[in-house]
Amino acid sequence: MSQVTASLVKELRDRTGLGMMECKRALVQSGADVEKAIEELRKSSGIKAAKKAGRTAADGLVAVKVEGEYGCVVEVNSETDFVARDESFQGFVKNVVDSAFSTKETDMSQIMAGDMESSREALVQKIGENISPRRVAGIDAPVVGGYVHSNNRIAVIVGLSAGTEELARDVAMHVAAVNPTVVSSDQMPEDIVAAEKEIFAAQARESGKPEEIIEKMIAGRVNKFLKESSLVDQPFVKDPDITVGKLVKDGGAEIVSFVRYEVGEGIDVEAVDFAAEVAAQVKGAN
Repeated sequence: MSQVTASLVKELRDRTGLGMMECKRALVQSGADVEKAIEELRKSSGIKAAKKAGRTAADGLVAVKVEGEYGCVVEVNSETDFVARDESFQGFVKNVVDSAFSTKETDMSQIMAGDMESSREALVQKIGENISPRRVAGIDAPVVGGYVHSNNRIAVIVGLSAGTEELARDVAMHVAAVNPTVVSSDQMPEDIVAAEKEIFAAQARESGKPEEIIEKMIAGRVNKFLKESSLVDQPFVKDPDITVGKLVKDGGAEIVSFVRYEVGEGIDVEAVDFAAEVAAQVKGAN
């Protein structure tokens, strides 16, 4: 069984808001697997979806380019925030998004072929950090809008069937802030719905209520989850009295699709127990 370290307990506490001993027990039972511990704690403690892991070391920038009926978004990673603020790195990211836009290429390896890869290698030599162009996506629609948050770490492109670029940009800004999973609830993958339903069922049965009441509770919670996760059903951030769906409909349009990138999301980085590392070095020096 993997060792349950203080840093793992802290991560679980940060992501769930539960007590230290409860988190430690969950980690012991899950074999020090944080994600598995969260799933079990959601069933037993009634916590809502846990926060994203905040220990990702991957840094870098995102960028968007939109003109006419096409828009694209890219993510380029560096090892540190210091390099992400470097003008040479920022210029390289701009060249990557310009190339992605001009070619409408959504395969990063193709974008990086030839001169772009030579530019990357030269930048690595100059800066002394690894530079990794990670991903790219594009949207081709009658109306496209984009938004990059002020920290250059969250970027969104949105495609509409009609309307204005300003409307598409407003929706993109909402997506950046609220992070919906799908455009509408019918697009939610069945495996995600099934997993949430299992968790809600475990929570509901803790109440000890009759089975017919439990089934209604589960259905209600699933419906709430779908509405909270679906872009068209979310209250619009700039005017919570209307949904995003109504905002777009009033603008004579429908949402075709959206893409949201956040720097470092989904990148697994090895957790380091610094206290143990220092102790080991001190022991080795004696």
